[in-house]
Amino acid sequence: MSTSTTTPQPPPPASVLFARGVIAQLATWPALRIAVDQSWGGPNSAEKRTWLASVLLDDFEEQTNPPPDVDYVEDRLLQVLEDEFETVLEDDSAREIAQEIVKLWQISQAGGPQAVEIVKGLEEKADKLKGKKVQAEEGATNDSDWEDESGSESEGGDNTGEAPALLDHSQRSKPEPEVDEDGFTAVKGKGKSHR
Repeated sequence: MSTSTTTPQPPPPASVLFARGVIAQLATWPALRIAVDQSWGGPNSAEKRTWLASVLLDDFEEQTNPPPDVDYVEDRLLQVLEDEFETVLEDDSAREIAQEIVKLWQISQAGGPQAVEIVKGLEEKADKLKGKKVQAEEGATNDSDWEDESGSESEGGDNTGEAPALLDHSQRSKPEPEVDEDGFTAVKGKGKSHR
């Protein structure tokens, strides 16, 4: 039995452009930057951010008609933050990032020099933020002021400047399990009340 070797085909330019844009967009998202900087996802937090970008790329490439919408992408972002970084957002930054990712998909599919310039701009913004720490207090509100390590206050109006209100659940104490009189442990659903 002979095996034929086929060389894998390179991904289409639109997919590469979209992937680059998503990686850059996620790198500028303050909520995810904090989660990665603080290693809320463990020692491989940065790899989880890259993995999230690949999940989003797969979502868009597999669901083409219609492609994922803002609600779908927002849910995916919130799910990954909670599952992988034990973080729950209390602001609208996930929705804003989801809107930008959906726009990136549309732009990358259209192609052309404008799409390339938009992605390059996002990558430049992400590069400028490398090494700068985002500082926020747990449970911070949207009107709080925060500064990056360079000492300049972030300006509002873009994804890099609004303070995300985060709840880091990695530090919370877990409730003691309830054991009934027969010695069985009661199982409770996440975030749901069972009576």
